[in-house]
Amino acid sequence: MAATYTWLGHASFRLEGAGVTVYIDPYQLKGGIPADIICITHSHHDHFSVEDIAKISKADTVIIAPPDCKAPRLRPMSVRPGEKMEVKGVLIEAVPAYNIGKQYHPPEKEWVGYVITLDGTRIYHMGDTDLIPEMAQIRADVVLAPVGGKYTMNSQEAAKAVNTIQPKVAVPMHWGTIIGSAEDVRAFEATARVPVKVLEPKT
Repeated sequence: MAATYTWLGHASFRLEGAGVTVYIDPYQLKGGIPADIICITHSHHDHFSVEDIAKISKADTVIIAPPDCKAPRLRPMSVRPGEKMEVKGVLIEAVPAYNIGKQYHPPEKEWVGYVITLDGTRIYHMGDTDLIPEMAQIRADVVLAPVGGKYTMNSQEAAKAVNTIQPKVAVPMHWGTIIGSAEDVRAFEATARVPVKVLEPKT
């Protein structure tokens, strides 16, 4: 049975498979299924939300995040680009995520995206990133791609990224709340040469 993925709005997703529930960048949740693993891409408040992490954490939840993601009583497992680990039977690969020519997400911060292999499905959450050369080396079945522009790549750049990676399906994210519109999504759909699945956010 293939892994499932649910968009929770903004850049937040819940992945499920093999009896394991993985969240990425939980933000503005109203609750939810308890997490086995929580992966954080970087320390900005709309990605590293201590309040939302608390809503879905249980005693044995494993939190994985870059080294600068720190908060009282929260001790994530530290990860940097290029590192791999297996947690509760789930292979987690941290990959680079950064801006080119703007300073919202500088490469020296060593913030990340993730390739998570769950039930044999490789799901790539790009994190907050521009179109970067390292993407050419990534292989994934599902790509969760930011399309909103300004802080991340825009819809055209996101389409170039997925056209390079050639996943089975691409899912637009980072739109509809802080930045990014339905028009950005339509532009992404029009330019991507892979199947695109536009999800409605679940809460």
